[in-house]
Amino acid sequence: MKMEWSIFDRWWCCGGSSRERDDGLMWEMGLKEHATGNFSIAVAQANESLEDQGRVVTMPSVTYIGVFDGHGGPEASRFVNHRLFSLIHELSKENGGLSTEVLCKAFDTTEKEFTGLVQQTGVTRPRIASVGSCCLVGAIEAGVLYVANLGDSRAVLGLKNAAGLTVAERLSRDHNVAQAEVRAEVERDHPDDSRIVVRTQGVWRIKGIIQVSRSIGDVYLKKPEISRDPQFQRSIPPIPLKRPVMTSVPSIRVRKLQPQDTFVIFASDGLWEQLSDENAVDIVFSNPRKGIAKRLVKAALNEAAKKREMRYEEMAKIEKGVRRHFHDDITVIVIFLDDPKRRQSKFKGLKIDSTSAPVDVYSLKADELDDPSRPVLR
Repeated sequence: MKMEWSIFDRWWCCGGSSRERDDGLMWEMGLKEHATGNFSIAVAQANESLEDQGRVVTMPSVTYIGVFDGHGGPEASRFVNHRLFSLIHELSKENGGLSTEVLCKAFDTTEKEFTGLVQQTGVTRPRIASVGSCCLVGAIEAGVLYVANLGDSRAVLGLKNAAGLTVAERLSRDHNVAQAEVRAEVERDHPDDSRIVVRTQGVWRIKGIIQVSRSIGDVYLKKPEISRDPQFQRSIPPIPLKRPVMTSVPSIRVRKLQPQDTFVIFASDGLWEQLSDENAVDIVFSNPRKGIAKRLVKAALNEAAKKREMRYEEMAKIEKGVRRHFHDDITVIVIFLDDPKRRQSKFKGLKIDSTSAPVDVYSLKADELDDPSRPVLR
């Protein structure tokens, strides 16, 4: 398994990709085929180091889609980007196909492996205990779409109903305590902690620290013994925990694809902070497929600029790092759903095709990892 997927990880398929001429922090793959349709990817970097990672892997029988939105640094999202799909694929082969059990097992194994990495490197890099990543995964196999999610990245289906009207259907659940339902869920799990969720500077956060309730990583909020360990306290303030305050158990949605299902938008919360589900779906329905992911990113950036009473062209001149004060990193993948019988014949001779956004848009580095099972640690 490791050899096969190490090779796949290095196939960064960049034909047709480009960096935006007027915005050096935007990258796109305009349009490419997968087994049952087309897809488009675009990324806008805001952080000093790009914390979002995105990937599409396509084979004759299955397509995998991933958006991994890191926080506290890029290490966890890079780790997940290089590890999770290989685990899903291997477990799927062992168990006769995809299932909710396969996805849960792959997420759990990824979490355990990253936790092990934190414990191994904590002496020299204690900050890694505070790094985490939201994970949004899609998988299409035999006409069935699986969506698994941790955190607040989001998958939205675009379809036409019987009356021919455009419909935006959310396929994932946001695990963010900004939502009353999620706050109540966290509070129910911690009845003896009256301050498990607190509002600081107008924002709800778990223990006053983090908004999302599910992730890969954030080990110091899941392992009380680590939060109390003196070696980690050198760079992370001690947090009194009786039990984990976050989880890595994904929400999973399974949908048998229907003829009216036209596309799915997979995106990090950087897009959804600026655009509603309905606005995003309308944009995709109203424009050509090629470059549609970049069109969504630019629509979000225009909204972010408007909020600061400036034009996008002015914001585009702002450097990475400083740009984070205006918007978050944004990753968008649009997967079009066409007739599988018409498309799959083109992929019969292809084993694996992987398309990954660059690790860092500013430098256009496609892969900084010598070992795909390990993240870049600082």
